[in-house]
Amino acid sequence: MFELESPIYFYLLALLPIIVALFLFNLFWKRKRQAVFADLELFNQLAPEKSSFKPALKLGVLLLALTCIIIALVNPKMGTKMETVKRQGIDIVFAVDISKSMLAEDVAPNRLEKTKQIVSQIINQLGNDRVGIVGYAGSAYPVLPMTTDYSIAKMYLQSMNTNMVSSQGTAFNDAIQLAVDFFDVKDTSKLIILISDGEDHGEGADDAVEMAKKKGVRILTIGVGTEKGAPIPLRDDKGTIVSYKKDQEGQTVTTKLYPEVLKNIADKTKSKYIIGTSTKDVVEEVKKSLDKIEKSEFESQQIADFESQYQWFLALGFLLLLVDIFLLEKKTAWVQKLNLFNEKKHA
Repeated sequence: MFELESPIYFYLLALLPIIVALFLFNLFWKRKRQAVFADLELFNQLAPEKSSFKPALKLGVLLLALTCIIIALVNPKMGTKMETVKRQGIDIVFAVDISKSMLAEDVAPNRLEKTKQIVSQIINQLGNDRVGIVGYAGSAYPVLPMTTDYSIAKMYLQSMNTNMVSSQGTAFNDAIQLAVDFFDVKDTSKLIILISDGEDHGEGADDAVEMAKKKGVRILTIGVGTEKGAPIPLRDDKGTIVSYKKDQEGQTVTTKLYPEVLKNIADKTKSKYIIGTSTKDVVEEVKKSLDKIEKSEFESQQIADFESQYQWFLALGFLLLLVDIFLLEKKTAWVQKLNLFNEKKHA
């Protein structure tokens, strides 16, 4: 089992053919210049110790040395050791409102995109905590089960949209019940981060909150939107606003933030309500809340500890460079005595 830390350095291998091309060009140029003074046979007699093989050998050693150094830069790692790692953290489920009202643009760029920014930044602050994601409107929809893979979590988060749930509304009861079902480990600290504009909540939210409270689940709520409100834009396939959502009487619907609903949910589980206007402020407040929650050991697993192997390639590369420096271009005496190619000795 192995991995490469910085494979981008493999692009440096493209320099090797350039070096070979320069060597061949230089060799061709030397032969051409030598031909001006004497033919090749006479030149060999004038410089009998000059080796025609050694320059190519020196080039080969140089190329091999550079290859080793480039591999050292890539830093291959091998999983030669196994360690048991115990994780301590919190189980967190993000319950994200994906109703049509979240398309309102009273916060930039709109409520749903602002929610994604907030959740993504919160995830960036986490360490060993497990996260899950629930989407909800008129009903709840499981988006991502509990995981410690934050890159996957953020990928699923970005894919969320208002078309994932057909029934409209804001069913806090379904969202909380589904989020509670995500917590599959009994002895861990559990937190639901519920994000919504608080509008058009269904019946039974109080019962779901009580059920969560009995199971030791806290619900931190974040309100996204303004109390002044904004219309809900309707867009075409190109993303251009063509109109705004209207009610049965043909009046443009204005969707507002209802903080009292969200405050009530947070208060009942002894948690906090946060206004989601500033992403930075929200993340800081969430971090403070997380620091107050006791971390629990929720996972123990075997992982491969990859050890760097660059030092071997670096040492070999510098050794070959040293050999290349001391490798002379004249013929080796003991090889010359063997006369492997039956060369005629000149008087």
